[in-house]
Amino acid sequence: MKIYSVKDKEFAPYGRVVEAPFIGELLEVLKNTPQPDAGVSYVPVDEALQALPAAEKVKEHLYGGLPVQLGWCNGKNTKLNCLEYHRSSEFNLGTEDFILLLARQDEIVDGVLDTTKVKAFRVPAGTMVEVYATTLHYAPCHTDEQKGFRVLVALPAGTNTEKPKFPPSCDEDRLLWACNKWLLAHDESSEAAAGAYLGLAGENIDLKSDL
Repeated sequence: MKIYSVKDKEFAPYGRVVEAPFIGELLEVLKNTPQPDAGVSYVPVDEALQALPAAEKVKEHLYGGLPVQLGWCNGKNTKLNCLEYHRSSEFNLGTEDFILLLARQDEIVDGVLDTTKVKAFRVPAGTMVEVYATTLHYAPCHTDEQKGFRVLVALPAGTNTEKPKFPPSCDEDRLLWACNKWLLAHDESSEAAAGAYLGLAGENIDLKSDL
């Protein structure tokens, strides 16, 4: 699979590179967050990140004053497994290079996305990216198995927390997996085994041979 850079023109429909003076402050705390020996761990809110002056800068300059949560996704991964979207952009920043597997919400047809639509983008260490609300994304992939990845996940407060309880009233409600989180799972994923909506058709992409 071809792996583009987020600095390539092909990234433009999915997101943008963000220049911000507070990135270094976030990286200093992010590099001390725990990394599992295998698999992926996700924490929606990390109190050390949340307490930084930079957290207020993220709120002001990236979300226009909207309450935000700063967490992380750390680990080792090479597979697609699922794709999700929010009603808001997500900001990511890694201590190491990492890869995002991305598609577009408008490529979903009748509730299903063909995984041939997915593209891979490498994010250099220390580079912040905005992933647009219309971009399907999920857990990062590592570029070096020994190093894994530590990736900041900045989102509006409450995102990815407990799923709200209300009776489904439209087709999209079938995809709702958590607060502000709509999920399409591949049938090989653990999320599918847990009851997530089966919305990915085709190969469950694995970048292992491309790294």
